[in-house]
Amino acid sequence: VIRTDILVAGGGMAGVCCALAAARCGTKVVLCHNRPSLGGNASNEVRMHVVGADCSGGRGAALETEAREGGIIEEIRLENAVHNPQRSASVFDLILYDKCRNEPNLTLMLNNSVVNFKMSDNRIEHAISENRSTENNFKIEADIFIDCTGDGGPGVSAGARFREGRESSSEYSESLAPGKADLKRLGSTLMFHAERHEKPMPFVAPTWARKFTEEDLRLRSHADIVAADDAGLEYGYWWVEWGGALDTIGDNEEIRDELLAIIMGVWDHVKNGGEHGAENWALDWFGFLPGKRESRRFTGLYTLDQNDIMHSTPFDDAIAFGGWPIDVHPVEGVEAVNEEPCTQHKVPVLYDIPLRSCISGNISNLMFAGRNISATHIAFASTRVMATAAVIGQGVGTAAAFATHAHIIPSEIPDNRDLVNSIQQRLIRDDAFLIGITNNDSADLARISRITASTQLPNGKAENVVSGCTRSTHGKRGVTEGRTIQGTHRWMSSPSEPLPQWIQLSWNEVTNIGRIELVFDTGMHRILTLSHSNEYSAKMQWGMAQRETVHSYRIEYKTGSTWKQIITVRNNFERKRVHRLSENIITNDIRIVVLETYGEKSARIVEIRVYRD
Repeated sequence: VIRTDILVAGGGMAGVCCALAAARCGTKVVLCHNRPSLGGNASNEVRMHVVGADCSGGRGAALETEAREGGIIEEIRLENAVHNPQRSASVFDLILYDKCRNEPNLTLMLNNSVVNFKMSDNRIEHAISENRSTENNFKIEADIFIDCTGDGGPGVSAGARFREGRESSSEYSESLAPGKADLKRLGSTLMFHAERHEKPMPFVAPTWARKFTEEDLRLRSHADIVAADDAGLEYGYWWVEWGGALDTIGDNEEIRDELLAIIMGVWDHVKNGGEHGAENWALDWFGFLPGKRESRRFTGLYTLDQNDIMHSTPFDDAIAFGGWPIDVHPVEGVEAVNEEPCTQHKVPVLYDIPLRSCISGNISNLMFAGRNISATHIAFASTRVMATAAVIGQGVGTAAAFATHAHIIPSEIPDNRDLVNSIQQRLIRDDAFLIGITNNDSADLARISRITASTQLPNGKAENVVSGCTRSTHGKRGVTEGRTIQGTHRWMSSPSEPLPQWIQLSWNEVTNIGRIELVFDTGMHRILTLSHSNEYSAKMQWGMAQRETVHSYRIEYKTGSTWKQIITVRNNFERKRVHRLSENIITNDIRIVVLETYGEKSARIVEIRVYRD
């Protein structure tokens, strides 16, 4: 028997960020994942891109529209970019594992499937999990249970209401939905990697491989891409998709087998079915675990729909944001030879994701995060991508932790305005982004300080570090006018003045300081995600810290007329840095001295917070 505060089932990007967030908020968390490595569709077993609101470069402009997700997923991306320059899928798995293993409040249980939730009335009492590698079963008792499994099997075992397939256009007044409801859904994909060699590499297809002609693939880009030095076959085709007309849970084995036949058939066509420039290319890796897009969606306290996304409906209980297009695919996948492999309906601006869509409508202590949240099929087509799932996970984990501390059940959170405000304030303090939510933390001493700097730009004044915002979203396709504050929201020193440069916080009365929190610029207008595509990766600053980021800095405080050093940091690549002082200092003045950046001539700090303890 294991006793914990919160059980998170499922260790994809939503589950990892959910578990880490809850643990960092001071609750005991057990994370059960049914595979040997974390990451879900982003793991070494599947290798899908972690994409989100920046639309893979389609939404973003420096100092105007910064749509890349913040918080824990940004922390992971930055570490991956610096510590995984070789772009290894296994190293990414290791980074996720390391984050979880080093979190003291988090117990990680890999190869462990939550197979059942045991109920008492409308409340889950405990979970049963099975570890098939050790043949051990566990009874896990918790106050709150969070289903991040994607398929939602544990929640279904508890009797949680859910939907499958597509709603009719009339049910939620969705113009993109079909006229009649059905059980069709987005299909699954197997990825592959290939490698270019210095000699011809023949390929003989298995007898069971599918056969494809140029006509079959005329709408699916696959030809003449290997001639360029920076583009090739190294990262397969996301459009190798099939199974949407089947049960993507019950028929998963059949879907896997057919996807393997499709991969082999596509590769056979590329290699042997015409001149595609692939003579020297050979398969290096291909998955055996389908990257599943859609299965069940839980029915929560609120169901997000197309209109919420396209019109950016404001929600007072928002705990995350999205912005990926409404990305629908033909259910027949590659067999829909006369249809484009996807149709992407651009989402005009960033939108809210409410906590109510992450709380079960009929199980009082069940929450969910990831692709199984309460959304229509059309809304899900935008919220389903993994970076969006990750920020939903952080929001849900934070909310669960706060509910645990307050001794209330999840279904009661949305009506508790003070608690919702506390959750949102904690999220933005942890560098998550919520539309229209700004820092109102009365304990933050920086907000009552006088702020000066050695130099500053007209659009990068020193006082911007306490603007309450940590990114610019006023630009094209950013945030609806009226829900965002214009500005860069960062101090920027004059690039004509060489580093070091400083920013200073002063108080009229002597102040007791024990904790200093900094947020640096990490170029959140750019895409940044692990990819095995050379062409896609070339758009990023990968294998390095982001050029805007502060590399080295020191923190000083004034005693009498003398400045004394508290902390010196070198080789920083992170966005959010928290400095807990070994002992409190008493002073009227502190300053942060930026010594070096990773290339930007201007010192940039987005936010400074100061606390007594």
